[in-house]
Amino acid sequence: MNRTAQVIVVAVIVLALVGAGALGAIYLLLGHDSEGGDQSQEPRPTAVTTTPAAGATEPPSPELEPFYSQTIEWEPCDDNQCGYLTVPVDYRDAGGPTIEVNLLKVPAADPDARIGSLVVNPGGPGAPGTTYAEAADQVFRAPITDRYDIVGFDPRGTGDSAPVDCLPDDEMTEFLAVDPDPDDAEEERAIVDELADFYRGCAANSSPLVAHVTTAETARDMDVLRAALGESTLAYFGASYGTKLGATYAELFPDKVGRLVLDGAVDVGLPSREQTLGQAGGFETALGAYVDNCVEETPSCFLGDSRAEGLETISDLLAEIDEEPLPTSDGRELTVGSAFYGVVTPLYNRDYWPYLSQGLKTSLDGDGSTLMVLADAYASRQNGTYLDNSTEAIYAINCLDDPYYVEPEQVEAEVPAFEEVSPTFGRVFAWSLVNCKGMQVTSSEPTLDIRGEGAAPIVVVGTTRDPATPYEWAVGLAERLESGVLVSRDGDGHTAYNAGNECVDTAIEDYLTDGTVPDDGLEC
Repeated sequence: MNRTAQVIVVAVIVLALVGAGALGAIYLLLGHDSEGGDQSQEPRPTAVTTTPAAGATEPPSPELEPFYSQTIEWEPCDDNQCGYLTVPVDYRDAGGPTIEVNLLKVPAADPDARIGSLVVNPGGPGAPGTTYAEAADQVFRAPITDRYDIVGFDPRGTGDSAPVDCLPDDEMTEFLAVDPDPDDAEEERAIVDELADFYRGCAANSSPLVAHVTTAETARDMDVLRAALGESTLAYFGASYGTKLGATYAELFPDKVGRLVLDGAVDVGLPSREQTLGQAGGFETALGAYVDNCVEETPSCFLGDSRAEGLETISDLLAEIDEEPLPTSDGRELTVGSAFYGVVTPLYNRDYWPYLSQGLKTSLDGDGSTLMVLADAYASRQNGTYLDNSTEAIYAINCLDDPYYVEPEQVEAEVPAFEEVSPTFGRVFAWSLVNCKGMQVTSSEPTLDIRGEGAAPIVVVGTTRDPATPYEWAVGLAERLESGVLVSRDGDGHTAYNAGNECVDTAIEDYLTDGTVPDDGLEC
C-alpha cells in the first residue's frame, strides 16, 4: 500500500507499499520488537574499509566524475557507522545544486567472512532506509548480517536527505483525516481542496528538489552510492516499493547489477489504475483471510459466524464511523479516514491480526483509541508529531513518477469495477484515483520501459495473499525482467523474507551469500 503515512484519499493506493519501515513503526508504537532475526544488542565490529574494485568509480559520463570518485567519511553513530553521499539535485545539471543523502551502515558481524555491502530499501515510497538498516538484526537473519555490511540510505526527499516538506504537522493530521469515500459534494470539495493545499505547500517549501524525487533519480543516486562503497556491482535487497527502485536500477545500469532481491514486487508494467485496482483486491483478500481465521479458529468469533457476516460487520462499523466519528483516549475523534488506515495497517502482517481484533472490538464498543493508534503507526505519527516525512514523500514521488489522475466527477464511473474486486474497500480505492490532482511540478526523467536487458539474474519474490503488492505483481515483474527469477511464498502478509518460511529464507540467503540462483518458479 502506499506506505507510511499517506493520505487522504488514501494514498494507500497509488503505488503500493509499506514495507518493513511501517511495520517497524507499528511494533515501536505498540511496544513490541520486530519479528525475526537476532534480537541481541551486542556491540558491532568496526566497519571494514575497502579499496574500490576496478571500474567501480568510473562514471557513466565525465561530468559526474566528482560524485563517483567521492569517499564516504564514516563516523560512529551508536554501534553503527553514519555518513553522507553528495549527489546532484538534477543529473542533467551536474554542476548545479547538490544535496546530501543520509547513510547508515551496520558492519558485517563476521568481518573475516565479509562479502561486501548490501544496499537496502524498505519501500514506501518515502520510508527512511537508514532506519531499516539500523534494524538489520530484526529484518535479516544471521547468514546475511554476518557476511554483509548492511547499508541503508534515505532516498532523496525523504528522512534526513533534504526531506520534502508540504504541510505543518497539524495540517497533515487534518489531511489524513479527510473522508476517503466522500458522501456529498462538500466532502468531494474537501478532498480536492486538501490536495491543492498539499501540493502548493510542496512547491513552496521544497523547490527545486520536489521536482527531482523520481524513482529514476534515486536509482542514479544508488549507483553513485555503489561506487562510493567501492563495489563494482550492486548487491541490493528491496522490499515493496523498493522493488520498483531495484527494477529501475536494473534498467538504467544493467551492467552494474550484482545480486538483487526484489521482495513484495511491484509490477512496473501496470498502469496506475490497474495497480490501484489490484491493490484493492489484495486488501480484500487479506481482510477475508483475517475474517476466515477468526471464524475458524475462535469458538465464537465476535465478527459473526461466516466470512460474509464478518465482512458485513466491518463494513457496517466503517459506515457508522463515517456518520459519527468515535472518541479516543487522546481527545481526537476517529474519523472514517483514520479508521480505514487502522483497519488496513494490521493486514500487512499476520502477526498483527490480534491488534486488528482489539481495534475492531473496542470500536464496536464505541472507543476508537486502538484503531487510531494503528492509523498513527501507518502515518509514522507519535505524540502529535511525525517521526519522518514519509506522508509527504509518498505523494511527491508517486505523482512525479506517474501524474495520472481522474477528475472527481469521473470517479463514480470507476466505482463498480472497484467494488467488484473489493466490496469493503472498493469505493475508497476508486476515490484514490484523484490523488495526483493538483501536482504542481513535472518530472524531467523520460518514461522507462523497464526490462533490465543484460542484467545478471534478479530474484523476484511474491506472497500469495500479500495485501499491498498482490502476488500477480511479482509474477508480472519476473516475466517483465529479462533475467527475472520468480520465488513464491504461500502465505499471508506483505513481503516474504524472514516471515517464517524456511524455504524462502534459504533461497534468498543462498543467492545473496553464495550466488546460487533459485530455480525459476520455486514455490515455498
